[in-house]
Amino acid sequence: MAVNTTPEAPLPVGEVSRLIGGWIDRLGAVWVEGQITQLSRRPGAGVVFLTLRDPSYDISVSVTCYRQVFDAVADVVSEGARVVVLAKPEWYAPRGQLSLRAAEIRPVGVGELLARLEQLKKALAREGLFAPEHKKPLPFLPQLIGLVCGRASAAERDVLENARHRWPAVRFEVRNVAVQGVHAVPQVVQAVKELDALDDVDVIIVARGGGSVEDLLPFSDEQLIRTVAQCRTPVVSAIGHEPDNPLLDHVADLRASTPTDAAKKVVPDVGEEYERVRLLRDRARRCVAALVDREERGLAHALARPSIQDPHRMIDARADQVADLLDRARRCLRHQLDRADSELSHTHARVVALSPAATLKRGYAVLQRADGHAVRDPGEVTSGEALRARVSEGEFSVRVDT
Repeated sequence: MAVNTTPEAPLPVGEVSRLIGGWIDRLGAVWVEGQITQLSRRPGAGVVFLTLRDPSYDISVSVTCYRQVFDAVADVVSEGARVVVLAKPEWYAPRGQLSLRAAEIRPVGVGELLARLEQLKKALAREGLFAPEHKKPLPFLPQLIGLVCGRASAAERDVLENARHRWPAVRFEVRNVAVQGVHAVPQVVQAVKELDALDDVDVIIVARGGGSVEDLLPFSDEQLIRTVAQCRTPVVSAIGHEPDNPLLDHVADLRASTPTDAAKKVVPDVGEEYERVRLLRDRARRCVAALVDREERGLAHALARPSIQDPHRMIDARADQVADLLDRARRCLRHQLDRADSELSHTHARVVALSPAATLKRGYAVLQRADGHAVRDPGEVTSGEALRARVSEGEFSVRVDT
């Protein structure tokens, strides 16, 4: 319950401590899982002191237990071991310190660890963190590689030596971290975040040598898995040996069986690339030579044709035929013109013979009234009417006399 206080009526520190202790006492016993980071067994002391740590969240809590409780698991539990503890929270009022009083300690076995990892794997898979479509492709030739590994470790040496042997110009940004124990998870997570924030880093390799299931547990931690899933830089997992399969392998963009394998998959071999370039250059040269050769043969075949060797041969062969056709056309045209001329002359003669002028030349005359109409019937004129008579050589006036 909340306590009503004011600046004028504050609670003493002892009262606050007492209230906190009361609230904690009502919590009761709980089962707690964690990793033992500090263990103190003083000879002759009836109480054992240890620190239980959650590596995922970097939180620790002090644990005390009677010696007989710890002696039951002393042969299988040591610093770094993961345990499950049945404990009751206790508040030490004089120092304002929270601790756990353990009534039972159980070591976490490999089988139980694997079962929990499998459950976590399925949960993360359902969220889509392992989906293939989220995998980012690695660059062909990374200029700067981020490396997260143990200090002066065999994994670091394997990656650096093999990568520089394959491509001497490659550069590394190395982050040395704890790769096992209680500090491994926060340090690896921090290193991955730092490298991912660098724009020059093209790919990140997280490497560690082989070890037991317990030793590789930091690389199956949920916090690390989610950190890698959020990276914008491609991440390569090179943890342990071929049989080892931490959850980092599933979320990483590429899994390498060993640190040496990671160097081979991330960095191309300069000798192989030179050989590939040489083969491609030779192939290109052969393709160009074959193309030029094919075009030369086509050109030679075209030049060998009679029409190319003697371009005027066809024209000369057709010259006589053209001349014959021209003469024939002229004869036909001349014949047509002559026949047309003859027909025109005959037509002209008939027209002349049938024309009124020819009739007038034979002594005939045409009488026309004043309105220009020709007189064809004596009944059309009257006595004394003036008419005009048209003859071959002209015309004159006449008057009707009846």
